[in-house]
Amino acid sequence: MCYSTTVFAFRTSWLAGAQISMTTTTGPIARVQPTVVQPAVPQRLSPHPAPTQRSFREDIAGLRAVAVLLVVIGHAGVPLLGGGCVGVDVFFVISGFLITAHLAGELLRTGRISFARFYARRMVRLLPASILVVLATLAAAWYWASPMFTRAVAGDALASVAYLVNVRLAVQGTNYMAASDPPSPLQHFWSLAVEEQFYLFWPLILMLGSLAWFRRGGPSLFAARTVLVVLGVVSLGISVWLTDHNQPWAYFGLQARAWELAVGALIALSVDRLNNLPSPLAAAMSWCGLAAIVGSAVWFTDVTPFPGVAALLPVGGAALLIAAGCSVYRGGAESVLRLWPMQQIGRLSYSWYLWHWPVLILAPYALGREPGTATNLALVVAALAPAYLSLVLVEDRVRFHRAFRDHTRAGLSLGLALSLVTAGAAVVILGLPATVEGRGVAVDTAAELNADGESPAEKLTALIAASAATTTMPANLTPPVATAKSDIAQDDGCISDIQDTELVDGCDRHGAPDGGTTVVLFGDSHARQWFDAVDAVARERDWRLAQVTKGGCPASSALVYKAKEEPYVECMEWREKAIAHIISLEPSIVIMTEREVGAPPQNFDGEPGQAWAQAWQTTIGALEPTGAQLVWLADTPYPQGTVVPECVATNPLGLDQCHVRRTGAFDIERRAAATQTLQNLGVIVIDPTPWFCTDSVCPVVIGNTLVYRDNNHVSTTYIKLLTPLLADQLPA
Repeated sequence: MCYSTTVFAFRTSWLAGAQISMTTTTGPIARVQPTVVQPAVPQRLSPHPAPTQRSFREDIAGLRAVAVLLVVIGHAGVPLLGGGCVGVDVFFVISGFLITAHLAGELLRTGRISFARFYARRMVRLLPASILVVLATLAAAWYWASPMFTRAVAGDALASVAYLVNVRLAVQGTNYMAASDPPSPLQHFWSLAVEEQFYLFWPLILMLGSLAWFRRGGPSLFAARTVLVVLGVVSLGISVWLTDHNQPWAYFGLQARAWELAVGALIALSVDRLNNLPSPLAAAMSWCGLAAIVGSAVWFTDVTPFPGVAALLPVGGAALLIAAGCSVYRGGAESVLRLWPMQQIGRLSYSWYLWHWPVLILAPYALGREPGTATNLALVVAALAPAYLSLVLVEDRVRFHRAFRDHTRAGLSLGLALSLVTAGAAVVILGLPATVEGRGVAVDTAAELNADGESPAEKLTALIAASAATTTMPANLTPPVATAKSDIAQDDGCISDIQDTELVDGCDRHGAPDGGTTVVLFGDSHARQWFDAVDAVARERDWRLAQVTKGGCPASSALVYKAKEEPYVECMEWREKAIAHIISLEPSIVIMTEREVGAPPQNFDGEPGQAWAQAWQTTIGALEPTGAQLVWLADTPYPQGTVVPECVATNPLGLDQCHVRRTGAFDIERRAAATQTLQNLGVIVIDPTPWFCTDSVCPVVIGNTLVYRDNNHVSTTYIKLLTPLLADQLPA
């Protein structure tokens, strides 16, 4: 559900705490006393009395506390809150309500909206704290993390300043090859970007929509509500469709999130009708709303398709709570939300969220280890300290300063200046060379394997053993850690993207294009990573090589998950076409491999190993008409989630912290079941483990060669070195 392993965030959108009135406050919201104001609503717009609305909503302040607690505790890894990221949705509803209440109040009083004043207020309220966090995060990344990671953070900083980080994350999420990138300490700014994109258009839409019935003599709330309903329904439909077809854009895209803000806005435009809710009904609504929010956080898991239909539960819960609070009631959830701790956490919610995520993401770099749940909980609690200081010393002092509070031009100038400073800092970091200096000169792996004497396999075994005992990154490392990410197969892009169901054209004439023997390389990106070695063998043996690969799609006939635990139906459709294409090629040899890490197939029953065996049996049966010799190349050792170039760059004098332990490098049950099944079916099995590991460890640097380019793919530089070893194992 919560997209991209750790990528959830929220952000509050309050201009003056939970202030509903347009009056100006003179101190922190904790000191604002609840008062009752009578908005100047033209009586001609409604036959009902003008609505009475409290200027400070303690229930909303407490609701912020609920949302932020769900998110930060969920981010800390507490198992019972797998859906803690629904706090994002709660805050979208709160934001839509509060901001629209301000805009509608101004529109009803004056017949217009001052866009300059609106954006100046948002800048003064939001930017001082967020810019401080961005600059502090850049500094911490520069100090503790590697240059490559810091450059990536600088890119996120630029996207954050431009309110486009959600687009950046959506693009990365749909790019299979970028899925292995480490999480950014600034990616939680995606929700801020969604809101600012929404509020780039919403004030104008509200004004034009409400004036559609201007012949009635003034702004029409009915017209504005109608516009909101249409906008919300369309956005919800897009969200549901994208959740099934393109989850990254469903999660991060404005088009799929606008309905959540629209729900809050609709409540704000309906206060006159909600003002007189019967007390028992309002109390029941509040408890049901709170239960829906907390229940969704507990009930939802990583396999819950989200947002889509599932988001209706937390969004509906937040809407019920806010709507109930428009009236005066007793015995409801407000009795909990008004408690002093909830009010104080609500006051800190924006700052706490801004700080807690960078603290969690940068902690492993500072501590030199991956924290557990207990440590993560301590870290998010510790993040309250900078959150409080930034609130008191930065946020409140800026937003309540008369120069910015009363002068629109000053607020806009401040926002522009802060944005330019942050963008400048990011550009400076992006301009710095992303290099990491090694020590000493290691054995040239390629020269060693090509030298006369022992066989390449024997020389590689000795080199692996020596490298396993080495803890220092050599100065002649190849590929350099800064460019390792781009060390991919030179196959002209012959891999179908994760969303595609069609094969890539022109990928069946590699090797010796006019060779008399056709060989096929079939599977996912772990098959693709072997391309350069297989292509070299094909050219040497006058084979025509056809590459049939798709990101994340195994060669075995398994229905697997794609990003964020969605059934990978595109893979099933693509695989059928791929097998039909392979049969049409009439190959002599079909080489298959796939990533061996992940959940068992959804389309086969039994124990995981048995399910994988059935998936392989189905593929082998489908390929039987080819009459080809089938070869299974077992998967390469899995680095257990470690982004190897980043780890090496961060620990150039402690490579042992990055080495892969052989005991965790494979799914032993899956490997054993597949091996036995395929051998019984007459498939040649090649196990490349001895080309990577000793009996206990798989070093990430062998000789002077970096073995991995990310957290699971082998660098093409190292794959090329294995060409003679692979050639010895392939059938002639």
